[in-house]
Amino acid sequence: MIIKRSDMASSPFNSSSIVLLLSLLLHISYRAEAQDEPTYLSHFCSNNTVFSPNSTYQRNLDTVLTTLSSTNTSNYVSGFANSTAGQGPPDQVYGLFLCRGDQSSSSCQDCITKASQQILQKCPQEKVSVIWFDVCMLTYSNQSIFSTVREAPGISMFNTVNISDPSSFNQLLGETLTALLPKAASGQLAGKKFGVDKTNFTASQTLYMLAQCTPDLTAAECNRCLQVAVGRLLLGRQGARYLLPSCNVRYETYLFYNETAIALLSPSPAPAVPRPQGKRKISTGVIFAIVVPIFVTVVVFLILCCFLQKRTMQRHEVPQYTSVGDDITTTESLQFDFAAIQAATNNFSADNKLGEGGFGEVYMGRLVNGQDVAVKRLSRSSGQGAEEFKNEVVVVAKLQHRNLVRLLGFCLEEEEKILIYEYVPNKSLDYFLFDPEKRALLDWSRRYKIISGIARGMLYLHEDSRLRIIHRDLKTSNVLLDVDMNPKISDFGMARIFGVDQTQGTTNRVVGTYGYMSPEYAMHGQFSAKSDVYSFGVLVLEIISGEKNSSFYQSGHAEDLPSYAWKQWRKGTPGEVLDPILRDSCSRNEVTRCIHMSLLCLQEDPADRPTMATIALMLNSYSITLADPQQPAFFLHSRTGQLYSESGNSGFGKSTSKSLPMSVNEMSITEVEPR
Repeated sequence: MIIKRSDMASSPFNSSSIVLLLSLLLHISYRAEAQDEPTYLSHFCSNNTVFSPNSTYQRNLDTVLTTLSSTNTSNYVSGFANSTAGQGPPDQVYGLFLCRGDQSSSSCQDCITKASQQILQKCPQEKVSVIWFDVCMLTYSNQSIFSTVREAPGISMFNTVNISDPSSFNQLLGETLTALLPKAASGQLAGKKFGVDKTNFTASQTLYMLAQCTPDLTAAECNRCLQVAVGRLLLGRQGARYLLPSCNVRYETYLFYNETAIALLSPSPAPAVPRPQGKRKISTGVIFAIVVPIFVTVVVFLILCCFLQKRTMQRHEVPQYTSVGDDITTTESLQFDFAAIQAATNNFSADNKLGEGGFGEVYMGRLVNGQDVAVKRLSRSSGQGAEEFKNEVVVVAKLQHRNLVRLLGFCLEEEEKILIYEYVPNKSLDYFLFDPEKRALLDWSRRYKIISGIARGMLYLHEDSRLRIIHRDLKTSNVLLDVDMNPKISDFGMARIFGVDQTQGTTNRVVGTYGYMSPEYAMHGQFSAKSDVYSFGVLVLEIISGEKNSSFYQSGHAEDLPSYAWKQWRKGTPGEVLDPILRDSCSRNEVTRCIHMSLLCLQEDPADRPTMATIALMLNSYSITLADPQQPAFFLHSRTGQLYSESGNSGFGKSTSKSLPMSVNEMSITEVEPR
């Protein structure tokens, strides 16, 4: 019999109640899927444009981030929102976020809230920034980024384990991705330009794929962006992904997305059931009693499966993407062909040569897009092997700060190892500082600005970057000056990557330049952040005096620059250290404070030296009282080239037992004793 409307109305469980209950159960299972803390992946800060603290741009940026991370649940349900603040250039800010298509509104909100906080920590003053988490992306710019395909910057991530049969695997992956991209671009899943797919690679191994765009793109624009990402995707691994501000693609050999949540985005319509004629009516209560227990059982089963799946994913994913040696890196996406580098440098022409360092030669180059670059061609006999080269690439590619030289790419073909950096037009600090005529271009305000910029860059290396970096070769020739004479620290080839809780180490291989190296490092191979602080102290004295520490003893003033500064400090005449051309046009208080600070950096005991964070405060605030410095440990160079150390204490009073090589032209010494 046909169920009448009056029968339905009289039942204690009508259809609306059933739907409401089922929706509630689905919502419970959906919320259970994504309670994990969002995982930070990477970020990009363009230091080409920066804003000042408390500026109009910063206020507009705060407004945009507050709007994007607000409690407007409709944004998080859709997984996408954009916002703008300001009345036009140069202070207008455009921002947007995108959550992965399988995320619930609560997990999306958690991720965006965290992203809006961390992006200001990672990129405190950059006008163009992007931050990626495992389940969301947040970006802002001083130019409109809405409905725009952004094919840069790009982040490449990959599983370090190769696939057993890469040829068959890559073919299957390419075929499946080709079919997936148009589906994702069409926006069929709840209006999200998002899609997933899976296929069997072997009887026991399944390949899972995901593709997504920001939904403000057209289908054609989304498909184009995804094609770019797929073209840069590293193949032949057990997993990889490529992240762009406008889209992303990923594949893995384990299930990494929420299949249950995706199924809820576009439920299949229920098939039409023909009404039986001449048969007994089945009451709604009976239907409810049968269907609901079955459904609840299925939901509980799915929740348990998802829980077990996430446990499995955590076991797989953490070692693949978080170990220091094989961390997330952009190196694969930044690789240049050797032929392109040859063309850019006019086949490494002598006319393009900018200089020569301890590890090779540096050339100016111009890419096909017109961009000027600095090309560092590492010497085959430099002693820097493939691992050291990889170390430099990995370290520098992770670092984004306005006072650091940015790595643009690299080339590793056969025996050629090449790094491509941003081109810094005004050469290095020593080019100006130690030239009798050019040093006049560096007035005191510029020198103080350079000192402060170097301190900020070193603070980023020591404390603010994802890794704790010890430079170990900070000197004037490794500080470059941009068109506005802002300092940019270069040459991280000898930097050592530290873990979160590591602050020092000991090595048999001492890398650096005598005159800048701390006593404990030069004599015993012991290095730490305080080793860099010592080098910074020498560097500050050179900037103030305009004299090289390595050749200062030849002037007849004293054994070296630190000892001369100490003697003048003890005599109460620190102004004698100052470059004579600055004595009538400088702030005496700033000069005295900088000399005081440098002497604190040069103290014998590393524990007595300030941190770079304290140094930054010393330079920015006069409210901090500086401690009285102790006599610095300084080196004496004999005519035979032996290295000695003296100090107020007896800790380094003895000479070394062997004659050490001198670096007359300040090239880096890379071996002190055999390994």
